[in-house]
Parts: sequence; structure tokens; C-alpha cells
Amino acid sequence: MTFEHPYYLLLLLVLIPIIVYYIIKQHALTAEIRFSSLEAFGNVKKSYKHYLRHLPFVLRMLAFVALIIALARPQKSDSWSKETTEGIDIVLSIDVSGSMLAEDLKPNRLEAAKEVAVSFISDRENDNIGLVAFAAKSLTQCPLTINHKDLINKANDLKCGMLEDGTAIGSGIVTAVNRIKDSQAKSKVIILLTDGSNNRGQVTPITAAEIAKEFGIRIYTVGVGSKGKAPYPVQTPFGIQNQYVDVDIDEPTLQQIAKTTGGVYFRATDNKTLQEIYKEIDLLEKSKISVTNHHKKEELYHWFVLALLACLLSEMLLRQTVFKSIP
Repeated sequence: MTFEHPYYLLLLLVLIPIIVYYIIKQHALTAEIRFSSLEAFGNVKKSYKHYLRHLPFVLRMLAFVALIIALARPQKSDSWSKETTEGIDIVLSIDVSGSMLAEDLKPNRLEAAKEVAVSFISDRENDNIGLVAFAAKSLTQCPLTINHKDLINKANDLKCGMLEDGTAIGSGIVTAVNRIKDSQAKSKVIILLTDGSNNRGQVTPITAAEIAKEFGIRIYTVGVGSKGKAPYPVQTPFGIQNQYVDVDIDEPTLQQIAKTTGGVYFRATDNKTLQEIYKEIDLLEKSKISVTNHHKKEELYHWFVLALLACLLSEMLLRQTVFKSIP
């Protein structure tokens, strides 16, 4: 609640000397009838009038408070905003080939990729986001949706072995393009994450990038994996043991894909850099939101005027009936 004329509230300070005067006056009152002894009145119980004798004064003070508040013009302010979002449609295209089980990122590349993808999705409340998985082939794990809870569940379901093994980067791009090309969003983005080189699929990565460019789609490419060799779990007669394998990321091709479409190439060598990459992409692709604020004020002084009248009428009624005094 706000006040149009808050300085009137300073008049409430006048109540202090009035209340002090009333208290002093009550203590100074003396009996009008004198008795030689009060022993006969010792067992007389006090009536309700004794306990309520100050009620008229309290009502008058409340009336005074209501008058001051009414003069200050209390108002209830309602405000709301209307948001217009210039959305960004994003498709995450994630490699689920067997090499994503390498443990140079913890617990492995795929789990690390899923973790940062879920965090990225959670921070993009205003955008439609879709999910594509690819290995030797590609599939749409989730079409563009604003239902991010369902999308996160689909992201957590990604696992190596769900598709035939291999790395078809071109297919991963083309499937993502098909999901987003008809979008009416002002900005269309694909974030492609892979740890290998293209070795499967009928469409080359560069051709797929040219197709994306024709539809005005920007591609951010992320190569995930440490430099040199990486530990990879291998089944042996003695159980699963880690063997070190070469990290083979076709960085020139990923860089060319990003350059062709106006995107950026990133290299993630550990969990921290992968998180930072997604944060950087998040900053690069922020939704534009225009907000129109509306305010509405409702006058409340009439309620205090009614309270003022109720207190005055109650005081007058009590003084003329229950607390009527004899001159």
C-alpha cells in the first residue's frame, strides 16, 4: 500500500500528547462521594463498565487515526509486465558413438556432455530446444519443444550403443537442420558435439554445413576430448580395464563447419572447459525480450472514511447509553 500524500501521516504524532494527557487525567480523578469506610464495598465485583470505561476514548483515537490515513490517500498499486520474446530455436546434436565412453572427461565424455547440456537447457527458459543423437546414423531424440522437463529426460536417456557405432557428423547436422529449418524464430542455431572424425553417412560434413547456411542456421561445433591419448574402458578376460587410445578429432572440418555457417568452433579437453564453452554459447545466443510495464492504482481512502464514521457513531452511542454520565 502506498500513500499519495504521506506527509499527512506526521499528524499521528499529535496522538502522543493527547494520550499522555488522558492517562494523567485518569490518575488525577478523585471521588465525588465520600464514605467514612470502604469496608462495605470490599466484596463488590467490578462490572464490565469498569473494564470498558476507556473504550469511548479508544474509539475517538481510532477515528482520528482513520481520518489522518484517509487524508494521506492510501492506494493499492497493481503492476504487471507484458513480455515479448524474440525466441531462439536451438538443436543440440550430440555424438553417441562408442568413443564417447572415453574417460578423459569424468565420468566419461558422454555423461559430461549430458550434464552440461541439461544445465544449458535449464537456463534457456524462453527458447524452443530440440535434441538429435548421432553415431553411424542419426535420429531425433526430441523435436523442438518448450517443455524443457521432457527434453531433459530425453537428454538423460542418451547412451552409447543406442545407434550403430560410427561417426556420421554430416548426418547429425542434416537431421538437426530438418528439425529447425522451418522454424519462424529470428535466430536458428545448432550446437554439434563430437569426439571424432566423420567416417560414416552419405552426406559430408561440409555439404551439410552448406545446407545449414542456406536455411540461415548457425552451427557451433564442439570437439570433446583431451589431446594425445585418452583412457578407454575395454572388456578383457580380467574384467573391464582402461587402455589408452589416440584422440582423433577432425578439428579442421569442425572449424570449417562453424566458419561456413557463421558459428564458432570450441575444443573441450576437460569438464571445466566444456562447461565454459556452453556458458559462452549461452551468452552469444541470448533471447531478446522487450518488456512493457503496466501500473494501476486503486484508491483505498473510502474504507478509512467508513472506519472513521463507524468509530464516531460507536463512541456517541456508548456515551449516550452505557457510559452516560450524570452532570
